[in-house]
Amino acid sequence: MPHPTDIRTGRSSRPLLLDAFCCQGGAAAGYAAAGFDVVGVDINPQPRYPYRFIQAEAIAFIREHGVAFDFIHASPPCQHDSACQRLQSNTHPDLIAPTREALESTGRPWVIENVGGAVPKLNGPVMLCGAMFGLETYRHRYFETGRWTLTPPGHPAHLVPQAKMGRPVPPGHYGQFVGNFSGVDHARRVMGVPWMNRDGIRECIPPAYTRHIGAHALTALTAHTGVAA
Repeated sequence: MPHPTDIRTGRSSRPLLLDAFCCQGGAAAGYAAAGFDVVGVDINPQPRYPYRFIQAEAIAFIREHGVAFDFIHASPPCQHDSACQRLQSNTHPDLIAPTREALESTGRPWVIENVGGAVPKLNGPVMLCGAMFGLETYRHRYFETGRWTLTPPGHPAHLVPQAKMGRPVPPGHYGQFVGNFSGVDHARRVMGVPWMNRDGIRECIPPAYTRHIGAHALTALTAHTGVAA
């Protein structure tokens, strides 16, 4: 595992963001577009991750190296709070509280992302939806912020019908790209993640969400820490 000083070696003047539990990098792409240099961390190999990647257990990495970053995004696995997993009687660890504790220990501004089932465990989360960004999917995701605040865009009414979960997307419908869905190429275009496979798409945050978050985070960093946007 690298030393924090190694993490910053040779980096640009852009603020440095840790993308914890990064998977295939949907969140990372949005933050990079907003103006961050991104380092992803995940316990599993992520050969499709499009930025610098370190294989490590994310919570331990945050505790040991989080102070080396200007901002931290964390997406602890959502399976514990996923309706699909509960229907299948699958059990998964609940990592939201341990992740929050690790983030708070760094003293850095941060955000935790998760699904609707986790909302009771998130503190004042902001909801983002694909319709806010002109995407042909709704995919609500919830974001708890620490040491800064996030303002969401307006939330348009859901007037377009959704395809049934996992089914092909009929004309005039929005897709639900979860489970063993069909239409990977269509999902890539809708979500803005052309490098991902099905496994990455069904779990990812659309980069449009984190581009919005990143723009707000840069403003907060400039105002409170002097980090240049």
